[in-house]
Amino acid sequence: MQQKSVTTKILYLLLSSGLVFSAPTFAEQAGKVVPAAFHSLPAIAPAIPLAQPEKALASTNGDLVFSAPPRGSQKEEMAVYQPVVEYLSKVIGRNVVFQYSDNWLSYSKEMTAGSYDIVFDGPAFNGWRIEKMGHTPLIKLPEDFVFVVITKTDNDRIKQLKDLAGRKVCAHAPPNLGTLTLQAQFNNPAREPWIIEVKGWDNAYKAMMSGQCVATVLPINNLTKNDKGPIRATRTLYQHKPMPNQAVSVGPRIAPELHAKIAKALLSEEGKRATEKLRATYAGKEFVPATRAEYSGLSDLLKTSLYYR
Repeated sequence: MQQKSVTTKILYLLLSSGLVFSAPTFAEQAGKVVPAAFHSLPAIAPAIPLAQPEKALASTNGDLVFSAPPRGSQKEEMAVYQPVVEYLSKVIGRNVVFQYSDNWLSYSKEMTAGSYDIVFDGPAFNGWRIEKMGHTPLIKLPEDFVFVVITKTDNDRIKQLKDLAGRKVCAHAPPNLGTLTLQAQFNNPAREPWIIEVKGWDNAYKAMMSGQCVATVLPINNLTKNDKGPIRATRTLYQHKPMPNQAVSVGPRIAPELHAKIAKALLSEEGKRATEKLRATYAGKEFVPATRAEYSGLSDLLKTSLYYR
């Protein structure tokens, strides 16, 4: 009991100091492959104050808040989303501001607190907001997500997906959608793969092929691009069912009678110009209408993620 108490105190001090959450950033800057075990932290983590890019969300000033996952610097993200929020302000008739998050914990904390009125992100989060926050998806990117878990063809020790329990798998840090689809196939927390964090699908494939891990998870299109020789270098252990792409959803502070107007505006020629940088960042395809039904049940992918339990 004394050992457990000491361990808990040490973990609390690390969390409070920011050392645990800073580690991935330094590793990514160094271009290293690192274990991502600390991305699934104990329940004490939410009690620790998290630094925010701004002291208060804009919703406290009466503005509508648009947000998206932390994927780039604030300058980069503002360049992508500022034209969108300026256009949405014009369409809705209320000021819409972009709220930048520099880490997944603050993004998730504010999302689950209901701070965001308009969000652009992946299917699992859309599914969660539909079920828990009363959000409605309006438009989405057109191509479905299909993820595969693969190993090297000559790896005789890995014959099926469950053989990955306790073994190193190169993948993006959770809550990346590909990693979530892999983790969702393991119901026992003590019998899960050991995620070795890698940034970039091509890098994940190369890391597996170089022996840094025994498997990886990729979008099926990236597998086709990387393993295109006459003789397959990899073997597929699991293929997840297709999921709808990233979508824009709106929350309950936006009146239902405005939903169709907003969707129509974003799909218009003027809307296409406003979302040009956003679409160019994510495959360059035009948005299409989205429905609640196609995101139903996808929140289950977040069941082991911090804040979404």
